[in-house]
Amino acid sequence: MPKRELVFSSQILNAAGSLAFAPDLRAPLGWSDFAAFITNPISLRPRAATQTPAIIEFPGGFLLHTGLPNPGFRKVVAQNRRAWEQSPVPIILNLMADRPEETREMVQALEGEDNVLAAELGFAPLLADDIILLAVEMSLGELPLIISLPAEQLLRIGPRVLDLGASALSLAIPRGTLSRRGTPISGRLFGRSLLPMTLDLVRTASRIGFPIIAAGGILSATDAHAALDAGALAVQLDACLWIPSPNKKSLVS
Repeated sequence: MPKRELVFSSQILNAAGSLAFAPDLRAPLGWSDFAAFITNPISLRPRAATQTPAIIEFPGGFLLHTGLPNPGFRKVVAQNRRAWEQSPVPIILNLMADRPEETREMVQALEGEDNVLAAELGFAPLLADDIILLAVEMSLGELPLIISLPAEQLLRIGPRVLDLGASALSLAIPRGTLSRRGTPISGRLFGRSLLPMTLDLVRTASRIGFPIIAAGGILSATDAHAALDAGALAVQLDACLWIPSPNKKSLVS
């Protein structure tokens, strides 16, 4: 079990990949309403952007394909340590956890960083259950772990992840494939059409007793309240944070 507890001051978070690697205090967001800031996904080694980035709309949302670029764990920490220390909210680092040994290395390195609340472990699509469980087991230490799982794995291995000592589960942003000029493009899915699936998963998970963080299709305060009413521990906002609006702060009210 982690030696530190996962305690949120509120029930609002941003989703990984929505707001870069550190809070932008110039952004029109009510940071005091956020429980923590979640970074973009971070890999141990630098990761280049895809050569074919894409945003493809579909009824009720859009597909985003970026390749999850980042300069690598050590550089991200070095470049953002001061901003994290000065952040008005604690930091949760989202780590690409496909290789258990590398995941352990990153999590252990974070234990001495100021104002880091937890690590959220994310995994590649179709990664075997055993590798996910090994990554969780090897990464347990001082920091609380939030394990981000897709719908098809959440209910299946969620109990085993929590039994190992993870502090909470979060819903991974679902993935899909659409065609662009005859070429299939795979990526993460965003939009209101995801909300019914999110609420259904949260309701089922909470009934089982999972500490579950909702994500996917939550675009307004009404959506957030619906997820919390369904039993979510907290909610993660994504696409709504990208919409230019003078009323952005009302999204978390």
